[in-house]
Amino acid sequence: MSEHNYKTGTAVALGFFDGLHLAHRQVLETAAAQREKGLTPCVLLFDDHPQHVLNGKTVPKLLQNEKRDELLAEMGLTEVGCSFERIRNLTPQAFVTQILAGELRAAFVCCGYNYRFGKNGAGDAAALKNLCAACGIEVFVCPEMDFEGEPVSSTAIRRLIEHGEAEKAAKLLGRPFSFSAEVIAGDRRGRLLGTPTVNQLLPPDLATPKYGVYVSVVRFNGKDYTGVTNIGARPTFHAPEVRSETYILDFDGDLYGKTVETALLKYLRPVMTFDGADALKAQIAQDVAAARRLSDASDENNLQ
Repeated sequence: MSEHNYKTGTAVALGFFDGLHLAHRQVLETAAAQREKGLTPCVLLFDDHPQHVLNGKTVPKLLQNEKRDELLAEMGLTEVGCSFERIRNLTPQAFVTQILAGELRAAFVCCGYNYRFGKNGAGDAAALKNLCAACGIEVFVCPEMDFEGEPVSSTAIRRLIEHGEAEKAAKLLGRPFSFSAEVIAGDRRGRLLGTPTVNQLLPPDLATPKYGVYVSVVRFNGKDYTGVTNIGARPTFHAPEVRSETYILDFDGDLYGKTVETALLKYLRPVMTFDGADALKAQIAQDVAAARRLSDASDENNLQ
């Protein structure tokens, strides 16, 4: 457990916040609002996914730790790191008395409707209320949040990303799905085609988007640029390595070695094999035109 010197009681957000999606934000913002009562809002973060610790299952992330930390800071939440291995065998009562009441000095706790805790997930939201009441801790349980008849969940969002449904995933996340990675040297074919690209390797622990071409936003130096991003291999040039390759509209500069964020806005088409460079150039022109239309429509909506 990270060490903190709390001068006042805390308001603790509980859950596994692997996406900071809309349902997660409901819990986090409820805890953050307790600052008005003189409490220190904080979020308990585990060092590993519970499913990985319990059964060795690797669960792809929906955002990188750096992006998570940035968003939590914007909400005014203090991060409290905790080893899941350390608490996995605690009884529900021990978790409340030792961790929440003892170490965190919690006066307020917030969780989702389906929250489980304690050894073998023995405790639920109702048990949390009862156990916390005995310690004088107020508990608020956030109700289920639905979108188009489906609960907002990390599992649902991962499925959307894997199927290329970038726009719907963004609605559930509250922001476009994105990743940050260093710009690496490519084979410079894009430059020869008149569309130089930014090449990035996909973070290995992040959810993998459906292979294909997307309208994107590339962020660096505090600015946003419209882009066309190809996720996958490049079959026209017999290049099997999977990577992200982005043509940034209206930008001319050297980004090699710099870390930039690429956000996927809309899936345009699958990866295709072309007869040659001319056919590829014609398709790229169509993709760029589609990106400009989406960007122009977005700008118009922001002005209204």
